[in-house]
Amino acid sequence: MQFEKWQALGNDYLIIEAEQLPFTLTPARVRRLCAAHTGAGSDGVVLLSPPAQPGQVAQMRIFNPDGSEAEVSGNGARQAILFLRRSGWTDLDSFAIGTAAGELRARITSASTCTVDMGRARLVSADFPGGGPAGEGELAAAGRTWDFQHVQVGNPQCSVEVGSEAELASLDLVTIGPSIEHHELFPNRTNVSWYAVLSPGRIRARIFERGVGETAASGTGAMGAAVAYVLKGGASPVTVVLDGGELQVSVGESLELELTGWALPVLRGALADELVTELQAMGDPVAAQ
Repeated sequence: MQFEKWQALGNDYLIIEAEQLPFTLTPARVRRLCAAHTGAGSDGVVLLSPPAQPGQVAQMRIFNPDGSEAEVSGNGARQAILFLRRSGWTDLDSFAIGTAAGELRARITSASTCTVDMGRARLVSADFPGGGPAGEGELAAAGRTWDFQHVQVGNPQCSVEVGSEAELASLDLVTIGPSIEHHELFPNRTNVSWYAVLSPGRIRARIFERGVGETAASGTGAMGAAVAYVLKGGASPVTVVLDGGELQVSVGESLELELTGWALPVLRGALADELVTELQAMGDPVAAQ
């Protein structure tokens, strides 16, 4: 079973073409594939299939390391887009892919960079059913009250501004993150980003991803923080400084989003026959009668 491992700002995915899979990609199998010591080790799996809609190059599914499926990933999308171009799925520099969050349009800008039209952010969604039209809220978690901005960017984001880069660095996300991710305000759980303003058009962010934990980078987390910053009067485009590097997010007047950044392959290989046999032996879920 062939695969490639890619990374973007330290956020890594196993990229698998559906035709390579000898089994259904279940949550248990995803967890095993992503395991650091007994699997291939990654922050998730990108599964690429033939397009579901005319005019698209491929259909992309994103799986978190806990086995849950995400609607979309900014870093995962860039890795998939550059993989598709390098692997001969298309020879175009501009093309579309399908995701659970809708169609994404990409523009290749170099061998390792691309800009992705990520659609339009929304401030009202079923992921924060108690929120008002502006998406603002307040919650108590980890012994503190947090003012936040809900942003739906294909997946739910809870963005929190803090007063300084020093305060941002001092946050214990291992303790704080889970209590916000699983807060009762968010029936589908939420991703969380904390950010501090460095200068006009430049912010520093830390990200706690739903089903993952703190990550070196997240494209959708960067977008959530950038939208929150712009809604408070910040300038666009926004350079978002993450642990793994920098991303640029353009936020339009109607919250249209473009994400620009890089992605690179790490390795190409095949799973050992022994691991494939173990994964097959896990079986598929029994359909409800």
